[in-house]
Amino acid sequence: MSEPHQNPRIWLVNRKLPARLQADLLGRLAITLQAGIDLRKAWGNEVKRMPARWGAQLSLGTDKINNGEMLSDALAHTGLFPPLVIGMVAVGDQTGKDVETLKQLSRVINHAVDTTNHLRSVLIWPAVQLVLALLVVGVLILVSGTIELDRGKPLDFIGLGLVGASGLKMYGLLLVVMFVILLGGSRLLLAGWRSHGVIRGLITRLPLLGAAARAGEAASWSRAASLAAGAGLDAGRLVSLSGSVAPGLAIDPLWINERLLAGDTLTEALQATHRFPLALLEGLAVGEESGEVSEVLGRLSDQFADNSRKGFEAAAKAAGGGVWLFVAGLVVLVIFRVFSVYVGMIQDAVDKI
Repeated sequence: MSEPHQNPRIWLVNRKLPARLQADLLGRLAITLQAGIDLRKAWGNEVKRMPARWGAQLSLGTDKINNGEMLSDALAHTGLFPPLVIGMVAVGDQTGKDVETLKQLSRVINHAVDTTNHLRSVLIWPAVQLVLALLVVGVLILVSGTIELDRGKPLDFIGLGLVGASGLKMYGLLLVVMFVILLGGSRLLLAGWRSHGVIRGLITRLPLLGAAARAGEAASWSRAASLAAGAGLDAGRLVSLSGSVAPGLAIDPLWINERLLAGDTLTEALQATHRFPLALLEGLAVGEESGEVSEVLGRLSDQFADNSRKGFEAAAKAAGGGVWLFVAGLVVLVIFRVFSVYVGMIQDAVDKI
């Protein structure tokens, strides 16, 4: 049996419509449909309510709704929603559980947004500390140009030949180059994380960050799989929709179906990929045995999300500590440079006597 291969299209998650707006729209649609309001009227209200930036694109689905097509068809036609949303709404359309599905999606998306915002707030402070440290270096370089030693030679605090206004300009240029390199490197790391090559292997071995990233990915996959299992989707569609929100865990659904036809359970098929954490596989096995796959995956998702949050918080604290160690080292370096310079000046004066 061939090894699983990934379909790159499964990674194409449309992010044009912000997630919070997606959650709000789906939640309002659930409320209006539950109240018995016609879908065409409810959709028209959402088009009017949507900010102008998105309203025109959302209106592309109006003809679909007016022609009596499914809500999922309209959402797909706008190009504003990711595969998970479209796929789950389609299931709701087909099973008559559209209101329940819309509510679940709204809750899941809002939870994901809240988690992301929390992580961003945690990581902002180390970034601010780093910026402040770099500003301190810039101030030292500028001030160094105003302090002259014997023979008009400026005092080089840092010891890199960067002094005064000219040194500050060079320092700023170096920072710009470093920022561009870091930006390109982050994109490379993101692409590498979504693949299964050397870069992903290196990231997973990073202290704190590696475990936190793996837990966050497992949380996203488990949450999506819980929704899919609760809607009664087959294993192929379950892994397809779950992989769309966790590209690093995306598996070809055809390969999964082959394994299932060969007699494997879903747990055994996923285990054969060597991509999923043991805790997820063990929980999924329990869910398959008990017939409560959706419930078990939902609980696992919460556990993974909590582990990811704690991991990123620990990484942020470590990064902040690293920044302050850098500042402390810089202070010690400046003191040493100033001390050595003045000791040299005193020694020269003594020698002349």
